[in-house]
Amino acid sequence: VVMTGASSGIGAAGAQYLDEKGFRVFATVRRQSDGEKIAALGSSRLEPLLLDVTDPESVAGAAEIVDGRLMGRGLAGLVNNAGVSVDVPLECVDIGVLRRQLEVNTIGPAAVTQAFLPLLRRARGRVVNVSSVNGRVASPFSGPYCMSKFALEAFTDCLRQELADWGMHVASVQPGAIATAMWDKGREDDWSAEASPQELELYGEGYQAYRGFSDRNAAGAISCDAVSRAIFHALTARRPRTRYLVGTDARLYARLAQICPDRLVDWITRKVMGLGGLRFPRTG
Repeated sequence: VVMTGASSGIGAAGAQYLDEKGFRVFATVRRQSDGEKIAALGSSRLEPLLLDVTDPESVAGAAEIVDGRLMGRGLAGLVNNAGVSVDVPLECVDIGVLRRQLEVNTIGPAAVTQAFLPLLRRARGRVVNVSSVNGRVASPFSGPYCMSKFALEAFTDCLRQELADWGMHVASVQPGAIATAMWDKGREDDWSAEASPQELELYGEGYQAYRGFSDRNAAGAISCDAVSRAIFHALTARRPRTRYLVGTDARLYARLAQICPDRLVDWITRKVMGLGGLRFPRTG
């Protein structure tokens, strides 16, 4: 199995979990030092692999290395986990930053999947895309991230249908709040610290309410182990699901979006986040 984004968080935990379950895991990292750390956490089956999902040469080189290691055998699975999060009001986000968000979270998985599909096809291997509940339910001030995950969901659905002729399955894992270093990074990346006075006048108060909501979510975040179990099921189950919602919050938000009109979901989302200007919407 190839697991991208394995230097920390869900990727590191998932790589170790699959190693413990007997998989040979190629755990991709961008820095040699991260590779040494992840290698020290597992057995000899856990092998670090340098890979930058946004660099075509790096992607092609990693696929060539894995092909050589497999010695003609197939690849059982690819877990597209590498990702970043940009939380900025959409009116204010730098377009270059937005492109980077989509490049890592959406284009990257597509490029990596293309490179490894010949190896996966040999063994009727599976693809697991680590998405988010924000690939089903959008929230204000995380628009770039939500855009990337909604697109990743479409990629998952289309790829699953296209690979059906080879008996290959594609699944999406959609976590809610998971205890990872991404929360700490989110606290450090405070858009309001670099926003202009005009931008702060428009969005400053709402953005701070969003950050408070994120802090509350982080306090209730669950272990990465729950995501690892979902990934393992998607890779090994006789009848894997197409989507795995991980966490009570993820299941609740997805259910609300399923049964409620859009304007009601908007109202609930804003109220939960503590945003102003609340009026109960007309749903007719």
